[in-house]
Amino acid sequence: MKAVVSTVSVASVSVGGVVVGEVDADRDGAGRGALLVLVAAGREDAPDAWRTMARKIADLRLLPAPGCPWDSPRDRSAVDNVAEVLVVSQFTLLGATAKGRRPSWSAAAPGTEAEPVIDRIVTDLRSRGLRVETGCFGATMEVSSVNQGPYTVLVDA
Repeated sequence: MKAVVSTVSVASVSVGGVVVGEVDADRDGAGRGALLVLVAAGREDAPDAWRTMARKIADLRLLPAPGCPWDSPRDRSAVDNVAEVLVVSQFTLLGATAKGRRPSWSAAAPGTEAEPVIDRIVTDLRSRGLRVETGCFGATMEVSSVNQGPYTVLVDA
């Protein structure tokens, strides 16, 4: 399982021109921060890898304190700040590019296996009190974001 986690001031995902999920780091004026999380489930993932991924997304110290400028120390987690999180499934994160010019997607879990895993991550994050928005699994999506920093990390579980 892999994820790309970015701190954002705003991010949204649209399907067919309709916004289906969006986050805003300053929605209530408190400047809590927001994360855009692109996540992929793999064929060889441990059965509980989703738990590790959800914990890391929630607890990694990627955000400044609420109301502080983005260039302040990044010593707060999404849970600490009660930040908003946009989770978008993206199997292409597991593309193998070591050989040739065409990526191989064989490491990615098939949709029927991956979708429940992504759903578990979303449910876990919501159970921690976070406002979580999502894309539409399996759909062609347009993802927009304004990264802050830019501050982006790769997370493995």
